[in-house]
Amino acid sequence: MKIVVAYDGSECADEAVSDLARAGLPEGSELTVVSVCETWLPPVSSLEFVGGITAFEEFGVLVRRAAGRLHDLNPKWKITTELSIGSAGSVVVEKADECHPDLIVVGSHGHRGLGRLLFGSVSQYILHHARYSVRIGRKAPGPRSPNQRLIVGIDGSKHATAAVEAVAKRKWPAGTEVRLVNGAWKIPMAASEPMLAQITAAVARERTWVQEALDKATETLTQAGLAVSVVVRDEEPRHLLCREAEEWDADCIFVGSRGTGRLERLLIGSISSSVAARANCTVEVVRAPG
Repeated sequence: MKIVVAYDGSECADEAVSDLARAGLPEGSELTVVSVCETWLPPVSSLEFVGGITAFEEFGVLVRRAAGRLHDLNPKWKITTELSIGSAGSVVVEKADECHPDLIVVGSHGHRGLGRLLFGSVSQYILHHARYSVRIGRKAPGPRSPNQRLIVGIDGSKHATAAVEAVAKRKWPAGTEVRLVNGAWKIPMAASEPMLAQITAAVARERTWVQEALDKATETLTQAGLAVSVVVRDEEPRHLLCREAEEWDADCIFVGSRGTGRLERLLIGSISSSVAARANCTVEVVRAPG
């Protein structure tokens, strides 16, 4: 795999780096650590210019520290570093467009003066503008289960299928469990009889198609040596995914970047971005190729 790691030296960025130990990355993966020193105004004096150089050098220390931590996690990963000046979100997205990674890794929050990898600003910008899968790394709120636990949101779309395939391709330790989760919306009863009949028929078709997707995902993940369970509930998907992850002590939620169906369940800007912002665990938003 080829991974871009956005790093700003914050505690949350460190958590995102440490979390990669449980990301199933294969040996030989290529990781590029990118740190961005943001500059908004040109220096007005030589003193400020020197100060800027000092800040740039501080970022150099940070990026080397992150590279060292990644090497400690897995000496067989190939790690390079890159230090840039500019707008953090734009620089990371541009770097991704240059190297075409399988995954971009960001922290959920960061230093406001050190790259602003804060969800809601830079992290959200990367999530919405990058053309590649994005992993928002978080520290678990409590003790981790000895077996890794992964949740995959299923809605029958090609992007949800891509999330399943991303999980199946990783190198997970023995005993890793995957829970497939689908939130099925309740049929609204406050509708005219003809409209209710149309909605009921549409929901029935969609549930059949989702069940087919669940069966296929179960087969794919089982063949990859993973223990699979399924949860389908009449509950708003973003709430169900986050609650299921919290109650099950999941390590990571995998969701497709865009969904399908009458309410666009896993649509970026809706379900996937909401889960990425609110979940108490790591979230990977997976983009289907093409």
